[in-house]
This record gives sequence, structure tokens and C-alpha cells, in this order.
Amino acid sequence: MVREIKKGEELFSEKALPAERSDIKTARDLLDTLKANSEICVGMAANMIGVNKRIAAISAGKSSFVMINPVITAHSAETYEAEEGCLSLDGKRKTERYEWICAEYYDIKFKKQKQKFSGFTAQIIQHEMDHFEGKII
Repeated sequence: MVREIKKGEELFSEKALPAERSDIKTARDLLDTLKANSEICVGMAANMIGVNKRIAAISAGKSSFVMINPVITAHSAETYEAEEGCLSLDGKRKTERYEWICAEYYDIKFKKQKQKFSGFTAQIIQHEMDHFEGKII
């Protein structure tokens, strides 16, 4: 189900709670909402649809996937400066991002995954994970 995207910095004012199997519907809704906004959005955190859980939906080219309770387990020493926007916030902001990351997470079927991400996909994941921590880009 496509959900309304919430706006404002207060959405990210507190840390997100760990997601559980019972949050799979929220994960599906988040993925549906991302796909419905694919022309203007490449990633979403659950707090953007009003659910303060550690769930992200990521668009990587022609495919999209969900990350439940993702954790960065390794990252590059190198960083770069990026300018990012967000559907829940006005304007763009500068930030530092790692070139690549390794992450562990649960997928939409709540199966544990380990994967290395680089480039723009790694940037998207880092952006959404910042939302979990109450960071505004």
C-alpha cells in the first residue's frame, strides 16, 4: 500500500527502533511508496512514512529492495563530498559518504543478508541509515 510521505526535520529527531517480523507489512508499504515515487526518489526510511523503525527501501537501477535493521560492518577509508536532497526535507545539503560499505541486514522475507555496496547505491543506503540515527543529512 502506498503511504503518505511525512515532511519535516522532527521526523528524524529520535533514533529508530529495531524492526521485527511483525513489521513486514510496513516494509512492503515502504517499498510500494518508493516505487510510486520512483521518478523523484531513490531511497526511503520508514520514518518518512510515519513509522519509527529501522527499515529502508532502496532503488538500485531497475530493481528495488528492502533492508531491515541494516548495520554497516565495514567501509572504505576513502570518503567523498556529496550533495543530497530528501523528500521529507526542503533543499539540498552537503555531506560526507564512504566510497563503499559492507552491510548486514534482513530482507523482505526476514532472511539475513550480507552484501557489499559501492557508488550511488552505497550513498543511498548511508543516507537512509542516517535517518535511523536521527541525523538530518
